[in-house]
Amino acid sequence: QVQLVESGGGLVQPGGSLRLSCAASGTIFNILIMGWYRQAPGKQRELVATITTDGRTNYADSVKGRFTISRDNAKKTVYLQTNGLKPEDTAVYYCNLRAGVGAQYNYWGQGTQVTVSS
Repeated sequence: QVQLVESGGGLVQPGGSLRLSCAASGTIFNILIMGWYRQAPGKQRELVATITTDGRTNYADSVKGRFTISRDNAKKTVYLQTNGLKPEDTAVYYCNLRAGVGAQYNYWGQGTQVTVSS
């Protein structure tokens, strides 16, 4: 069974940084895209960043220039470097993986809490 495990969340002051990690385990064929989404209380889940196997990236406008997504294909791990954190970045961050022909498989992690506050 495929599992995604996030780590690296925590409490940080405004302007601080965190590096989130998501490691995939289990048998996975043809990984296409890995990414990060986030959900704040009372709000819908939103896309933060995605990265394809060949390294193409996409970012939400709200994090562009501050966050960087990367991946290690051999380790089946995706990272999110978050710099210049703002209080509005506070949310549960979820790892997402799409795999298979036509991205027929869609997996989610349990989430890791990021809190930006003084």
